[in-house]
Amino acid sequence: MKVWDVVRRRRSIRRYAGKIPEKEKIKKVLEAAIWAPSGLNNQPWKFKIIKDKKVKDHLAVFTECGDVIKIAPLLICVFLDRRAVYNREKDIMAIGASIQNIMLMACEEGLGTCWLGEILNRKKEVVRYLSVGPDFELMACLTLGYPKGKSAKGSRRRLKSFILNKNK
Repeated sequence: MKVWDVVRRRRSIRRYAGKIPEKEKIKKVLEAAIWAPSGLNNQPWKFKIIKDKKVKDHLAVFTECGDVIKIAPLLICVFLDRRAVYNREKDIMAIGASIQNIMLMACEEGLGTCWLGEILNRKKEVVRYLSVGPDFELMACLTLGYPKGKSAKGSRRRLKSFILNKNK
């Protein structure tokens, strides 16, 4: 599949079939994540993969999007490894690129994802619950699984509405 096709086909998935993705697909998604660009190639990301229903149910209480976490077969928590930071802003952007790679590779593999950011309002509680330690700052959680049903057709405003200073 061409990159353009994957970029346009990817959607945020909030309904999942019960099947947990195969280990090979999970590995491929995570491999794509670590190939994201990062300043000085510091690769400031860490991931925690959560399949356990009890853990997901507990994490669901930390966000208004808890229902999506509960029904998703798998959850990927993405962390900034503070020990690897050289420039916080650049490192956070690198993690965003890593998350985008996860979502695009998942789409290519027939999987769905949903980037959950609202959980960051209680990120300290999530970090404490997951016992990952103070060196790791939660950046996002992504659901992962096989989509249930068809996704809605996506739309975007026209490109020219995003361009500043067209002639400068």
